[in-house]
Amino acid sequence: MKSLIIEDDELVGELLETVLVGLHPGMQVTLAPDVRGARAALQDSSFDLVVADWNLPDGSGLQLVKTIRSKDQDLPIVMVSGRSDRDSVLQAAHYGISAYITKPFNVDVLHKRLSALLKVRDDGVSSRTPVEMLASYQGHIVQLPGAIDVTEVLDLITRRDQLSPAQLAERWRDQTGILARLLDVSNGASLRRSGEPIQTLRDAISFLGIPMALNYVLALSLDVSGAMQSPVLKMLADRYRDMTLSISKEAQRLALSLKKSPFAFQKAALLSRVGELAVLRVLNEYVLQGGSLDEAEAEECLRTWAQTFGNELKVQWRLALELRERIGAVHFLPNGSTQEDCLLMRTAALLADGKTETDECRRLMRRLGLGSNQQEVPDNASAN
Repeated sequence: MKSLIIEDDELVGELLETVLVGLHPGMQVTLAPDVRGARAALQDSSFDLVVADWNLPDGSGLQLVKTIRSKDQDLPIVMVSGRSDRDSVLQAAHYGISAYITKPFNVDVLHKRLSALLKVRDDGVSSRTPVEMLASYQGHIVQLPGAIDVTEVLDLITRRDQLSPAQLAERWRDQTGILARLLDVSNGASLRRSGEPIQTLRDAISFLGIPMALNYVLALSLDVSGAMQSPVLKMLADRYRDMTLSISKEAQRLALSLKKSPFAFQKAALLSRVGELAVLRVLNEYVLQGGSLDEAEAEECLRTWAQTFGNELKVQWRLALELRERIGAVHFLPNGSTQEDCLLMRTAALLADGKTETDECRRLMRRLGLGSNQQEVPDNASAN
């Protein structure tokens, strides 16, 4: 399924994209910042949904709707605007829009309105095999499964004036999906504005602003298909989440032993299994569409596709090279590697996997100057 978002505010466009991908995993979203870009996109491709801002830098989104309607009477079109007066709503309705949503968005309402529109358009995904579905999702955004409680986020929104980026970063420190998405959208804007990447969850929240960050998290929490729909997939998702948390704890201990700040290493640990989580997210959609698979089939998909999805996501999210190298070291350390941060991450992965007595782990511990009898370090640091 394909959607076109026409919105000149980059962060608002990314928020709309987050909601749409949560409603329909594998959704192919095209973002156009103006009328010119939208016309080019419409000429090059067909879409199942169009979301258009009214006021655009080079023209009126309403006139664009008129053009679209002259060629397609059935395509769902949603108009978004800061205009909430009755005359504006009636003027937009005259052009045959499917829904009118005012800014600033109530994400819950936005989710419900878009969900109702998408339910009537089915792309027949249920006829695909798991492998075909995984192949079709390559190159597109896959939101990671999470366990974010909607009511908790709504409560945070009501108290947003009392919250700080540091408090939210602490609350969400173990939520890989939140970390990944907020780093993704903040880096997209930051790199274009200053060329400097954003490295921490707290900095991402500060950059976006607390209200916008909460809206993104609410959109993720409303992604109901992110909850695993079969015991096999839930078991595998829990396994990989537990794995990343174990690596994070070991990385914290090692970092503190070496008098390093643990935050960067904990973040790398939390992101070290995003490929597996993305594969499980797609397989979950397969189950939602009526498919079934056993543990052996799911494991085979993970072995075949996890690295591919993981590499694509790290590029999509514009992760800094240093972070990508730390993540990669969890899985494999090239011969002759001398970067202490990478040695630390590989050691943390081995310790978390119970491979303390292996030759590789002992060798890495010596290279870190810790020896095999590493002093226990209390868990008194938190991810950022």
